[in-house]
Amino acid sequence: MARRTELNMTMSVEQAGLTVVDPSAYAQEHRLHEACALLRRESPVHWVDARPDFNPFWVITRRADILEIEKNHQVFRNHPRPVLLPAEEDARQAEQGQILRTLIHIDDPDHKALRPIAADWFRPKTLRTMQQSVNQLARRYVDLMAERGGECDFVSDVAVHYPLQVILSLLGLPESDFERMLQLTQEIFGGSDPERRRGETPEEQLAVVLDFFAYFQALINDRREKPTEDLASAIANARIDGEYLSDLDAASYFVIIATAGHDTTSSTIAGGMHALIEHPDQLAAVKADPSLLPGAVEEIIRWVTPVKEFMRTAARDYEIGGVTVKQGEQVLLMYPSGNRDEAEFDRPMDFDVTRKPNRHVAFGAGVHFCLGAQLARMETQAIFAELLPRLDHIELAGPVEGVLSTFVSGLKQLPIRYRITDPVSA
Repeated sequence: MARRTELNMTMSVEQAGLTVVDPSAYAQEHRLHEACALLRRESPVHWVDARPDFNPFWVITRRADILEIEKNHQVFRNHPRPVLLPAEEDARQAEQGQILRTLIHIDDPDHKALRPIAADWFRPKTLRTMQQSVNQLARRYVDLMAERGGECDFVSDVAVHYPLQVILSLLGLPESDFERMLQLTQEIFGGSDPERRRGETPEEQLAVVLDFFAYFQALINDRREKPTEDLASAIANARIDGEYLSDLDAASYFVIIATAGHDTTSSTIAGGMHALIEHPDQLAAVKADPSLLPGAVEEIIRWVTPVKEFMRTAARDYEIGGVTVKQGEQVLLMYPSGNRDEAEFDRPMDFDVTRKPNRHVAFGAGVHFCLGAQLARMETQAIFAELLPRLDHIELAGPVEGVLSTFVSGLKQLPIRYRITDPVSA
């Protein structure tokens, strides 16, 4: 505790603001949380000027301010800067236009027209029909852990593959393509991580998006020629005003479903496992009382917050937190900070599976609330509902390593040692 206090005392507000553009801070989360705590106290709407690497913006660290901006989507627009990117990429997009037009890149009326295409597939009624298959898949991966003889890397062996299989099966993709989708997802979200990115140049990063587009364009053509009963067919054959989606809109839709539909959940599950290992009293509580599991899942989601930020651009001058954000300026919504806000959460730096209420902002709010929130909850609850009753012992078996990314990030290495019972005798 003394170490963290010392860092808080020596970090200036300006240094705290610059921390949010440093990908390594998201892999060493104590730095990020210390910086955000300082900003919440002293400069909750803080101007960050990291030129020449990044164009300047306001970072928003209090939960109430994040929610106010999220719910005021007519003033705070996703276009043209929906996520934090280097200044050179902002300049390229301003000159050439955005390569992607996913739900996170667009505003109404386009967003209002496109979102319903997949919305029905993520409603509780539809998800209930998936519950049995998700439970079976969860058991399959816990069985795999048992077969590994008591040691594995929970990230690479379980957490990345389980939600990947769920979302790509929902889309109707063949299992033979799952590894390709995993690699492309890690490359597109890991552009700041030397171990994840394809290359360092903008051209090499663009190649990842083009590979996605080539794959999904072939899928679109196939589903339009031979419609099926899967989500891929629903997207490929969707029409607005009687016309198919443009190639850009259709391929972009696939990209956001296929990537965010599993990478965020895998980060949640891996981070949740790590949190339970580091807090054995909380692990013991959930094992002793399974009725705590739904609340534990919400606490895991708050604790991990896999989507770290989105950005919005002010369509007019707007006062927030005592500061005027001028028309054309951008704000960065710092979700991990909102989920550690002392004004909302009692003991926010404690991992507490009994936390009530737990009004976290990990899924956003307003019209851009996460489309797959309920599926993420279902998958996370299913894997821990299967694992925890069978888990006799668990501990870390090596160093834990995080992904270097300011956007979507989590663990990329979680080596564990454990004892798992047979499901019949559990």
